[in-house]
Amino acid sequence: MTELPLALVTGASRGIGAAIAHALAPTHRVLLGGRDAEALAKTAAELPNSTPWPVDLTDPEALDRAAADIGELDVLVHSAGVARIATVADSTAQDWRDNFEVNVLAVVEITRRLLPALRTAKGHVVVINSGAGQNARPGWGPYAASKFAVRAFADSLREEEQALRVTSVYPGRTDTEMQQAIVAGEGNDYDPGRYLRPESVAAAVRTAVTASPEAHLTEVVLRPRVTR
Repeated sequence: MTELPLALVTGASRGIGAAIAHALAPTHRVLLGGRDAEALAKTAAELPNSTPWPVDLTDPEALDRAAADIGELDVLVHSAGVARIATVADSTAQDWRDNFEVNVLAVVEITRRLLPALRTAKGHVVVINSGAGQNARPGWGPYAASKFAVRAFADSLREEEQALRVTSVYPGRTDTEMQQAIVAGEGNDYDPGRYLRPESVAAAVRTAVTASPEAHLTEVVLRPRVTR
């Protein structure tokens, strides 16, 4: 019996990452990456082909240990992220550091460590970006800057590692706990019907990952459908 391909999904304990793990589980063995070991174990109990992969993505030594046993990796999905939202005038240096540490440097570091495994499998790297990675809105500077940076990372990786597939996914605002916190910070009422569902983003990721071998979806853009 042929073994299922291996996928690692970061941020898999909740939101978009958890939805992606569920979407890939029927066709992949899934490593569930994240900090919250208890939440990862709960998700793993729901998915027969999954295994918790608890690690702090900002800890280089922890990353080294976690990546050491992965010899071949078919899919790497970067879904972990933070959103420190502020105007340029009101932002702090820590706001910028936090966004770049998780949204950019963690993505770079885990990818670098797993490149040999990805090359062996001729694998696929998926970066969950944001609409903020295409258009910087007022009040979103620290977050948008990190998303523009990770967009450049994905574009560079695609050109440098042409045996791999590299897909940037740009979802609009999505119904997650992070979105709830952002909306509360904006002082607005939260209406989940205005936003994408995490499952919709996950379906787009699954389409990119399961595309026929000659097809390379380099960018996927999703926005909430406006209904009247």
